[in-house]
Amino acid sequence: MTTAPREKKRGGWLKEEFGNPERRTAYYMVLPALLIIMIVAVYPVLNSIWLSLHAATITATGEFVGFENYVEMFGNDDFISGLKNTVIFTVVSVFFEFIIGLGIALAINRAFRGRGLVRAAVLVPWAFPTVISAAMWRLMFQDQIGVINYVANGIGLISEPILSDATLLLIGSILVDVWKTTPFMALLLLAGLQTIPGEVYEAARVDGANVLQRFFLITMPLLKSTILVAVLFRTMDSYRVFDLFWVMSNRQLESLSTFVYQGVRISQLQFAQGNAAAVFIFVTAFLLALFFIYGLGMQTSTED
Repeated sequence: MTTAPREKKRGGWLKEEFGNPERRTAYYMVLPALLIIMIVAVYPVLNSIWLSLHAATITATGEFVGFENYVEMFGNDDFISGLKNTVIFTVVSVFFEFIIGLGIALAINRAFRGRGLVRAAVLVPWAFPTVISAAMWRLMFQDQIGVINYVANGIGLISEPILSDATLLLIGSILVDVWKTTPFMALLLLAGLQTIPGEVYEAARVDGANVLQRFFLITMPLLKSTILVAVLFRTMDSYRVFDLFWVMSNRQLESLSTFVYQGVRISQLQFAQGNAAAVFIFVTAFLLALFFIYGLGMQTSTED
């Protein structure tokens, strides 16, 4: 017995979606949030792109110049310095935060007396505002009264004041960021470790797997999704570093975000380049997010 093919609904996808009262109500409830996102996020981005293609000033859009602002931006030594500092800062700080954070997460994931107190103590650096942390560490890096500068000079690590050398300032900023945000990385990784069933480790012990085998064959594969999220969050946060650089270096250390701020807020002569740099940050950050989500994320799901 054959049945007649089901007649296709007329009106297409829109009629099917909005013809259902429940779905229509859901769209109505989501619409205000979408409008807010359009106003708060999408419009400023599109406006920055538009201004970056014009000889814009703080008061006028100016004539259309195409990609001339981007060409001038890449020829600006301050932008190149900010780009280099931002990339080095992001890669090095996130690397050490992940390594140290994973070690902390593995340590506090074990059952021991006073574990709750240790977990709370680990999160203390993360609780400090970035500006406060930077100001506190800057005092320790001071030439006259700074304990870190005194010790580093005493053991021969450095031969000049930390705060007067751009390379030492960048290293110091990385150190401060690792100290402050490693607890956040550890917290995310600890949450992932908590989801791994203990029976898996017990079965591995019964099969004769040692500590390293359990770590590389059980912990790391099951923790890949959490690692992806944690590293993505920290990479995006480090890539837009601003307040740490300015407070630590007293505006001597350049980053992409400081270049944008100086262009659009302080030096109005570089307003168009500042908008071009803002668009550059948005596009590169968006591409990084796509790489993490669709590149590494799809690879992780395939291996799982």
